[in-house]
Amino acid sequence: MPDQTTFADALLDADHPVPEGLSDAFGHKAGKRFDIYRNNVAVSLTQALETGFPVIRKLVGDEFFKAMAGVFLRAHPPEDPRLQLYGRRFPGFLAGFKPVRHLPYLADVAKLELGLRQSYHAADVVRLSVTGLTPEAVLVLKPILAPASLVIRSRFPIYDIWRVNTKADAPKPGTDPQDVLITRPEFDPGPHLLPLGGVDMARHLKGRMTLSEAMAPALALNPKADISALLSVFISTGALTLDRTDP
Repeated sequence: MPDQTTFADALLDADHPVPEGLSDAFGHKAGKRFDIYRNNVAVSLTQALETGFPVIRKLVGDEFFKAMAGVFLRAHPPEDPRLQLYGRRFPGFLAGFKPVRHLPYLADVAKLELGLRQSYHAADVVRLSVTGLTPEAVLVLKPILAPASLVIRSRFPIYDIWRVNTKADAPKPGTDPQDVLITRPEFDPGPHLLPLGGVDMARHLKGRMTLSEAMAPALALNPKADISALLSVFISTGALTLDRTDP
């Protein structure tokens, strides 16, 4: 029997010969049967990428996406048995894939799409509620980002690009850099445009600083940051929690 590496390499690359030692139920060399199995695996992985990155697929076109997926899956076989999580390395792959070098925003858009899936499968926690609290009481809370919350910094208008490719009548993307906050307040995750200073504030929301303290470095780095807008987006979207229980 072939070793696992040889089998995996042959399974993901049609240019590899059928591994020695494989046979069907009748003892015949598993030639055509292996080819069918190999094709089914490639189709399944390609479909997983198409499902996970619909905006990327729309931006480059179906035919090109399938060809690009073939290159990716040969270089990056699944690392997790859960097919719905396949594609963790896809953003990095796009960043270095020469045929899409003229579309430098693709990698960050892929990060956004990957983030939506990661958010969907993240652990559930009780979201931070400030109902009944005074502004002073809110500012001394020491929340953390919920497991389903993540931030993406980009030098491209990735929120606009994602929106125009998923929402009817969305405005045309601008040209300014955009940072995105992904949250899952209920069942479905969604991206939110993050105000100036949001990424820097998020980096300090680890349960050791109060909200007031976490805002200080964000303001120092971004003097024009709107504190009210920052607090509003982090609290209203369900991005924060006081639950520090390990998932």
